[in-house]
Amino acid sequence: MSKRNIAVVAGGDSSEYIVSVKSGANVLKAINPDLFTPWLVRIKGEEWIVFDGAEKIADIDKSDFSFSVNGTKYRFEYAYIIIHGTPGEDGTLQGYFEMLKIPYSSCDVQSSALTFNKYFCNNYLRSFGIPMANSVRLIKGEKYSAAQIVESLGLPLFVKPSAGGSSFGVTKVKKGEDLVEAVNKALDESPETIIEQFIDGKEFTCGVVKIGAQKLVFPVTEVIPANEFFDYDSKYMPGMADEITPARISEALTLKVQTLSAQIYDLCNCKGIVRIDYILKGDIFYFLEVNTVPGMTETSFIPQQIKAMGLNLTDLLTDIINSELN
Repeated sequence: MSKRNIAVVAGGDSSEYIVSVKSGANVLKAINPDLFTPWLVRIKGEEWIVFDGAEKIADIDKSDFSFSVNGTKYRFEYAYIIIHGTPGEDGTLQGYFEMLKIPYSSCDVQSSALTFNKYFCNNYLRSFGIPMANSVRLIKGEKYSAAQIVESLGLPLFVKPSAGGSSFGVTKVKKGEDLVEAVNKALDESPETIIEQFIDGKEFTCGVVKIGAQKLVFPVTEVIPANEFFDYDSKYMPGMADEITPARISEALTLKVQTLSAQIYDLCNCKGIVRIDYILKGDIFYFLEVNTVPGMTETSFIPQQIKAMGLNLTDLLTDIINSELN
């Protein structure tokens, strides 16, 4: 039987392009070449290209997500989406693959769109009693009173793009007069922004994946950034954060956040590998966000957690792909 052609789809149209390309290279390397034929597909705007290593092979035919070399047509039977941000994390690419009936690795259209908008996701989960910071949503062009926001949420507070990741456009605001500049910075990344009450605690993150009927909840990672919060530099600059897996918390707290992560995964109807971030204050885990296409570079949280679990990324990816193909 011939090996199935697997597309590892990386790149995208957000500030997270470079991170996605690194994640894509790591996923491509981890897919078992004895079982599958993996290809790197890099997307940026209208340009969809198939690569073999660093060499461009062909352009993608978007009508059926295929490519041709020397008159031979290659069809992809599965897409592993590793685009952080749009169009890979917001439901856009998922809709394209749904229409072509090509199975893919991540959450579906509805789940991706919900979780990508932090404000919508927060309010949906809040209705199920999930603890989280109070927040205010602002849309580009909307008039607002900085003084009223500070009065209702207090200082310091966080200003974030409502759709985005890798901490691009995120500011910790300590003085009321800095709020407008922070809002403008966030609105450069996304058409709307979310302003959140500050919760003074430690940051934790937990991965979850469902393969067939089996749900795996990964070990929890404790995040200790060198900067004031887990910003872009803390995430991607060596030595800018301590990431401890498994986290140095009690068994009871570990079980609590793993159970909460599994619950949020189900409430948001997630699929594939998902990572959920929290702030722990006292013994309460306050929800921050759902990452439906989490980073998969060699140093990212999910590969760390998989390793800590005693699992192998290649085997896990094989199970994920096969669960959709079989």
